[in-house]
Amino acid sequence: MNEAQRDGVRDNARYLQSVRPIDPEEIQEYVEGRPHPAAIAQVLREDAFDLGLLENEDGTFEPVEEGSLSVPFHGVEAFPSAYSLALEDLFVEEYGPGWPEGESGEAIRERIRDLKADYLWGNDVAYDAETALSYALYHLPDYYAAVQYVLADLIADGLLPRKLRVLDVGAGVGGPALGLADLVPEDALVEYHAVEPSAATDVLSAMLEETGRNFRTTIHETTAEDFEPEGEYDLLLFSNVLSELDDPASVVDRYREALAVDGSLVALAPADRETAIGLREVERAVEDGLTVYAPTVRLWPNATPTDEGWSFDVQPDLEPPGFQRRLDEAAGGPDHEPGEFVNVDVQYAYTIMRPDGQRRIDFSPSVSEFARMADMDTHVSNRIDVAAIKLSHDLAGEDANPLFKIGDGSEQVAHYAVLTKESALNEDLRTAAYGDLLLCENVLALWNDDEEAYNLVVDGESVVDRVPADA
Repeated sequence: MNEAQRDGVRDNARYLQSVRPIDPEEIQEYVEGRPHPAAIAQVLREDAFDLGLLENEDGTFEPVEEGSLSVPFHGVEAFPSAYSLALEDLFVEEYGPGWPEGESGEAIRERIRDLKADYLWGNDVAYDAETALSYALYHLPDYYAAVQYVLADLIADGLLPRKLRVLDVGAGVGGPALGLADLVPEDALVEYHAVEPSAATDVLSAMLEETGRNFRTTIHETTAEDFEPEGEYDLLLFSNVLSELDDPASVVDRYREALAVDGSLVALAPADRETAIGLREVERAVEDGLTVYAPTVRLWPNATPTDEGWSFDVQPDLEPPGFQRRLDEAAGGPDHEPGEFVNVDVQYAYTIMRPDGQRRIDFSPSVSEFARMADMDTHVSNRIDVAAIKLSHDLAGEDANPLFKIGDGSEQVAHYAVLTKESALNEDLRTAAYGDLLLCENVLALWNDDEEAYNLVVDGESVVDRVPADA
């Protein structure tokens, strides 16, 4: 089809979209040369995002509704079977139907062990085909789940549009892409761009084939440093990639120029100490011109925390995927512990940043009412009131008092809330979710020499109230 015919298709689509569903066979009558309806449908697919068109099951097209996404989210229980089957097909293609057994199974298990060791010690990882498959087997499910928990908050707050343009920098084998594709409803239109230079693109391409007709995908096989984004994106996604970049802050800083003025920059990292702290370092390095939307909201004006920033969220475990179970059950040897190759933990550090100044918790405390954590050394041994964000689940052991990391955006060293005596007046400390705002009254400020941190003791004399994000 020549360019004049393509223009004719677009013009007719623009006219008809305000009248009725667009049928390629109907458009055929009005385009010079009467191109085949299949060719017309292909033009509509290629230009669907610019035209704002959803493709229906019957082959017709209709406009996507304006406004923000709205979808109920109740957590993630399991990795979907369609994606599991697609991944197993790749293993069968590479190793044969008995891939979990024998030499192939042992090679995959050894590669997963190497990956774990490399990430533990911060070694560079080269993604050949075998490494990419092994990585997918171990990490696709938890990355698929984690991104949904983070993006669900943005959707609940009405901050992702129904017509959504996404740039996924360091897309890997596709966990975040699949999570996003399943999170958005069928009546959403997504233009998804992936930046990934490694052999992971073979796995990524196969997994993206399982997404819906209105999740339009493009893969750019280049590095994050070399890719030049065009246009604006509603969502910039950096998922589990920052620790693999030589200068992650400068890369993120460059990409934010491609972020829409009402867009969101979302970064995730594994929950382990080094990668989670690294994410916070990037967050702090690029916040000139960006506002931390969640979870580490800066409650105090012109404040930036300088503590180590190890903070992560924890969600319910996934059901063990069948492909992980089979690989684990086929393992042997004295060094193997059952469950070594089953990864169902959903634990992650994250940040959401925006250029429009919005914060998920729009609360600014007053020094006449609350103590700043930056000034905590002046309050040691005193009972004080503190406004704080809950930044961990219970960090204590079974026989210890519940312990929670907290922050207010001004902290210079770590602060923890210690629940020594729970009551109806302070139970919100234990029951509040990660990222919630807590107003803590009459807590005792102490310095912990062993941990080089401040402990805020919450006892029977203390009151803790959770403040809803939309209050």
